[in-house]
Amino acid sequence: MIFRRLLYFLAGAAALSASAGIVMVALAYALYALVRPALGPAGASAVVALAAAAMIGLIGLFLAGLARLPKRRRSEPESLAEHVADFVRARPIASIGAAIAAGLLAVRNPGYLGAAVRAFMDIDEPPRRRRRR
Repeated sequence: MIFRRLLYFLAGAAALSASAGIVMVALAYALYALVRPALGPAGASAVVALAAAAMIGLIGLFLAGLARLPKRRRSEPESLAEHVADFVRARPIASIGAAIAAGLLAVRNPGYLGAAVRAFMDIDEPPRRRRRR
């Protein structure tokens, strides 16, 4: 019983995909015949290829939208790295600007970058050793 239903489902899916392919070929030929007098054979072929690429792109975007993962519950970030990761996910353009600004600051004043890293990461400076004379 289940095997028979599975076979009917697969046969229906195959028939649907075959009919969709036939419709797409017919539409491509109709578009080619419509555009050929104005653009010639090469231009009409290019228009058909462009239409096919646009259709594939739209179907891909639609399927990608269907494949989104369910949203997970937002818990409070515990560490600085989680705060930064959440900020980057929420505001990617602002994070790019912040990264560029931090890079420019690090190039111009390397001491500030070290102080900022120590401040955010709670890193104590290592004890300085005295030189023996």
